[in-house]
Amino acid sequence: MTRARPKIRTSFWLCLLLVATRCAATGKDPRLSGIENYALNRPGVVMIRTEYSANVYVNSMRMDNRAFNVLLDSIQKLDHGGGVSPEQKLDIVLREMNNRPARFFQTTFDYIKQPEQITSIGTGFFITGSGYVATNCHLIDREDAFIRRQFILSAFRQITEASIGALESSWATHFTEQQRSLLYNTYASVYSRLFSMILYDLRKDIYVVYKSDQADGTADTVKKLAAIVIKGQPMPGKDIAILKISDGDELPVLKLASDKLPRVGEQLFVYGYPGPVTNNDFVSAASAIEPTLTTGIVSAIKQSVGSWPVIQMDANINHGSSGGPVCNEDGEVVGLTTFGSLENTGGLAAGLNFAVPVAILNEFIDSVDITPASSPASLRFAHALNMYGQHRYHAAQQEFLAVRALNKHYPGIYAYIADCQEKIKAGKGRAIGPVESIVIISALLLLLLGILAGVKIRRSA
Repeated sequence: MTRARPKIRTSFWLCLLLVATRCAATGKDPRLSGIENYALNRPGVVMIRTEYSANVYVNSMRMDNRAFNVLLDSIQKLDHGGGVSPEQKLDIVLREMNNRPARFFQTTFDYIKQPEQITSIGTGFFITGSGYVATNCHLIDREDAFIRRQFILSAFRQITEASIGALESSWATHFTEQQRSLLYNTYASVYSRLFSMILYDLRKDIYVVYKSDQADGTADTVKKLAAIVIKGQPMPGKDIAILKISDGDELPVLKLASDKLPRVGEQLFVYGYPGPVTNNDFVSAASAIEPTLTTGIVSAIKQSVGSWPVIQMDANINHGSSGGPVCNEDGEVVGLTTFGSLENTGGLAAGLNFAVPVAILNEFIDSVDITPASSPASLRFAHALNMYGQHRYHAAQQEFLAVRALNKHYPGIYAYIADCQEKIKAGKGRAIGPVESIVIISALLLLLLGILAGVKIRRSA
């Protein structure tokens, strides 16, 4: 009996050593930092462009020269003493035309064909490496009345600008801003009451736009036509849509969180293409494809009017942010940015915004039998970022090269490879990371304890 115990103790230490070795082989990467999660998720965020095109046919109009000449004669009679300046005469003409537009403008049987295009921009993200994209339904499914109104407004602006320019040319004058505003009101009255605008050949194309890196270090923009796989209804419906594009590469994917709702106070990271940034005149068009990151917390979990939950958050969003991923601290998508709150002025109230939870997205994913999963490229990229963050540049470089083999246009890949090469040349970095160091040290300690225990047992024997 006394000799059986040493064998048991020796086996115990050997088991611990095997467990430690197993941990070294299969240990998980530690949580990525916020900056690393941004680097991981940014490539999978895409811009959604819905382009509507149509021809607007508008009744052409002409000015009633007889009525106009009568007006000029009456002004001349007022100015028999020469006390009315040319600017004042022009003001009188424009005010009279605005007060009685039907007297000075007449319809004709001719039509003007005005080609028009309207673009709606929003946000989405890849949920599979094969090109499935999640976004909001309202980005791709506008009401017919809204589309018609936008086309007519666009056509009206262009025709009115042309008409005002023609008047300036024929009258050999230059209108002030006040005079132009008065003319805009005049033409608006004319077109709303006397002329018809008819919409023909309406077409809608949906595109997914994303960044593509080139071997020379430059970035390109890819614009792919998308097909609608499934869609819900704009708010107050379940405002979700899933699109599909074709691409031969393994695309970068964002990981979806579980259906469990985030807790109030939890940190959130929101990606999107807010209009004030995308349309900023001082920001280059080439950088428009870079998504904007805003942060905030879960302010509350509310119920929609449809009795399903929505996530209230204080992260800033704007028009164009809709459909963007809302991520937790682990970089997982917990919802989609969908709608905000309106001020009394009609503008968006800052910090009072809402996201549709990922559980609603999963309902649509399940109904079309899609399996969201990180692509091999995304998994390797995440591992590479982890090693890069640990300053293990040799290992990180090998992983980045593996990502490039899966997708040679993976956003950011060439910059990371070049940076690793520079750091290796400079002699920076270490061979192993902190997790492996701890596991190896633990294994060595266990081995040493096992040896000491064996020596002690032999002495006692």
